Amino acid sequence: MKTPALPMIERVLLTREQVDKRVKEVAADISVRYRSGNLKLIGVLKGSVFFLTALARELTIPVKVDFLAISSFSDHGGVPGVVRIAKDLDESIEGDDVLLVEDIVDTGFTARYLLQTLAGRGPNSIALCTMLDRTPRRIVPLRVDFCCFEIPDRFVIGCGLDYKQLYRNLDFIAVMKPDKA
Repeated sequence: MKTPALPMIERVLLTREQVDKRVKEVAADISVRYRSGNLKLIGVLKGSVFFLTALARELTIPVKVDFLAISSFSDHGGVPGVVRIAKDLDESIEGDDVLLVEDIVDTGFTARYLLQTLAGRGPNSIALCTMLDRTPRRIVPLRVDFCCFEIPDRFVIGCGLDYKQLYRNLDFIAVMKPDKA
């Protein structure tokens, strides 16, 4: 595929067709696992919105959807720091099968915090689904239950992933040039 005329893009990592195909496969696996449950998808704003929507459309089971937003803080050296919930869920998850939906899992700090926090709210079960897993940056051991793609340690945009709130709307995933990220 030819790289679109965006000067910040080094290359297209995953085409729209690749993303769509893999989302369908993951949705089929989720539909099988939760075929008799009470599944609630919880998206982490803002990045997961595009992935969660695509995923939900491909599920063959009824689902509920809720969102939360987080704020992350780090010290001046760039060391991962405190995560806090900036926008909480609108409804209880007690007794639900919960699937935390992320756009990307990186160091694992945020996902671990959210999984632990949500587990304390009494769900029937809790699992993690991510569009992208950047395992080379993983610091915290973490089980990802459903993953569309593992990616290298590069800054990526598109399909909900942004650079300074831009490029979320790209229908493909691209690697940014190192001097632009």
